[in-house]
Amino acid sequence: MPNRERSIRTEALVLRHSDWGEADRLLTLYTDRLGKVRALGKGIRKPKSRKAGHLEPFTHTNLQLAKGRDLYIITQAETLNAYLPLRSNLINVGLASYIIELLDRFTYEEEENSAMFRLAVRTLTRLDADPDPSLVLRYYEMRLLDLLGFRPELQTCAICHAEIQAEDQYFSAEQGGILCPRCGRNQPGARPISMRALKYLRHFQRSSYEAAKVADPGPVLHNELEILMHHYLTYLLERNLNTPAFLRSVRRELQSPE
Repeated sequence: MPNRERSIRTEALVLRHSDWGEADRLLTLYTDRLGKVRALGKGIRKPKSRKAGHLEPFTHTNLQLAKGRDLYIITQAETLNAYLPLRSNLINVGLASYIIELLDRFTYEEEENSAMFRLAVRTLTRLDADPDPSLVLRYYEMRLLDLLGFRPELQTCAICHAEIQAEDQYFSAEQGGILCPRCGRNQPGARPISMRALKYLRHFQRSSYEAAKVADPGPVLHNELEILMHHYLTYLLERNLNTPAFLRSVRRELQSPE
């Protein structure tokens, strides 16, 4: 932000927050105009605070930010979308938190990327309305990888560059894409991937969301795609994600007999 611009209005997603002092809260935001920033919400932990309800995690909000010495100060906040259905149960909270965690983990402070912001907002909106969250998440992952510059190679072998044939293949996070059976068998860390799973990944990679929605992989294939994508994302981050483990735990609890 230019030095002369001491106050700015921007849309934002609340990524996370922590208590600060006796009544304040330190928030990490992903904004439309500034990228990821930290901002101080003064007095929002007080019972009568008018801003507190507008600054909950994964809320889409309109903010007025003032530039302080070290941090932005939130002077105004207005909710644009609280995604209330996503707060109705732990599974939905976990799914929304996964979107936010990826955005948070893959981005740096004050690295502006309005396309990244719009993708996250659209994805939360889709998740809020779409009965198939698996498709929403896989599409988000593929678009996010495009924006980050980690688009996986899905058309030719990432090692020998041979055209991929209609048979089961391998996927290498280290090589950044698909490996033919000849290269994949001897590549450390390469994982098998079915041809059906590869076709769906290609479909998500080249299609609009409306076109991608036509796909119906089914639960078994969704599970294969989820495991593969989490493996690739974890490799790129060089650390585990928190929300997939949380979701697995919640699902086990819901499926276990009382």
